[in-house]
Amino acid sequence: MTRLTWLQPEDLITHEFRQAEEEGRDVTSVRARWLAAGGSPTPPRSGTSPRPAAPQLTALAEQLLTELDEPTEPVRRLRTRPFRPMAGVRGRQPLPAAEPLIDAAGRGGTGESPAGPTHRTRLHAAWLGRATGCLLGKPVEKLPLKAIRALAKSTGNWPLNTWFTARGVPPELTTTYPWNRRSAPTSLAENINGMPEDDDLNYPLLNLLLLQRHGKAFTTQDVAALWLEELPAARTFTAERVAYRNLLNGIDPPRTARHHNPFREWIGALIRADVHGWTNPDDPTAAAEQAYRDACLTHTGNGVYGAMFAAATIARAASGTADVHQSLAAGLAVVPADSRLAKAVRHGIQLAHGHGDFDDVADRLHEAYGTHHWVHVVPNAAVLAAALTHADGDFTASITRAVSGGWDTDSNGATAGSIAGLLAGHPDALPARWTAPLKNRLATSVGAFHGTGFDTLAALTARLTAPQTAAPASRTTDPTPQEAPRP
Repeated sequence: MTRLTWLQPEDLITHEFRQAEEEGRDVTSVRARWLAAGGSPTPPRSGTSPRPAAPQLTALAEQLLTELDEPTEPVRRLRTRPFRPMAGVRGRQPLPAAEPLIDAAGRGGTGESPAGPTHRTRLHAAWLGRATGCLLGKPVEKLPLKAIRALAKSTGNWPLNTWFTARGVPPELTTTYPWNRRSAPTSLAENINGMPEDDDLNYPLLNLLLLQRHGKAFTTQDVAALWLEELPAARTFTAERVAYRNLLNGIDPPRTARHHNPFREWIGALIRADVHGWTNPDDPTAAAEQAYRDACLTHTGNGVYGAMFAAATIARAASGTADVHQSLAAGLAVVPADSRLAKAVRHGIQLAHGHGDFDDVADRLHEAYGTHHWVHVVPNAAVLAAALTHADGDFTASITRAVSGGWDTDSNGATAGSIAGLLAGHPDALPARWTAPLKNRLATSVGAFHGTGFDTLAALTARLTAPQTAAPASRTTDPTPQEAPRP
């Protein structure tokens, strides 16, 4: 029998217990029934448990998931601009000025307006940065913090400053801490030959198609339809895979994010936010609004806030006039200040300002959030904000700190690289040791983007930056060859 990762009821239920408790719900009695029947007390770290459960346990898990279904933490919406799904708001109000959490002036920002060719070059650097940071983190994804440090130190690459390599690593170390099985063949220094496929790049490509077809007024249903048309199911994970299954079972958004989906506050929506920020330079509110409509397909609560935070941060960084601290402040301004996401981000920023050694910052974050799954958005947003703050706008420092902080290393590296690339302002401002191995091409199974160059992707993204109110009729189907490299 085929066992699908991230979908087995006996695996979902233990994740659901933990997620429900994060939301403040009491699952004591439901968990007791599960344990009394012989169910596992802890959720699997990977996508599925090592052995299949007995049929009666699978049936019980399905029943308990249904009992716990639906009542999730509601998403509190932006209060800065009305748009149709936001009830009870009248009149447009400007986003409050983004002030740094701690008074600091950092590097970043070219001082040029987000118009014309300067924005296109920023986008080129952002695409390259996203790919570079993702690729740096791929070999050590899923590994614990001590493993990342041990592997890098064994080759003299700590503090992390360049690609991971297997050359010179003692065999006994890789036996204890094996590289990510799927990623090592394409992401260790000696193996890099262009950007390999990764969901952290697939989702920005999907969102290019989304805006080409529907404009910035897209709906969550538009996102769902696009996924079914263009995204292979096997390229989805965690919350996205559950939502995809829910769509195939006839469940409509936003219930797709809630039904039997214990991953609803994990990092998946945050990694989809870049295009929403890139195409709304210096308009964090608009970027967050778009990210909200995207995220609601798969996430609730802090999972949605993570996407809004990232999109707004990226939008401010794309302005050409903001530094990294102002950009992060803009991201915090669009999410509830008392949310777990916002508290974790502020904690990461405060630690970064208080410690000169980033290892100390990472250690304290892992002490605070180590009980979370390594894909949960809360610890990852904290380490992302800490890395960007500590790096103070420097590109290499941003991606290496994001990856060396652990948890979802490739996703954190990708978002850090996107933001730091924008702040650098030009692809030539990124060190060649990072960009040259990419060979200006990426692999993907999304649309017809396979083999596309990052300069081309920047040009396509720049075309989508101008304000749009609705998609032209010709864009309701496939984009034209001038808009995307389709057959």
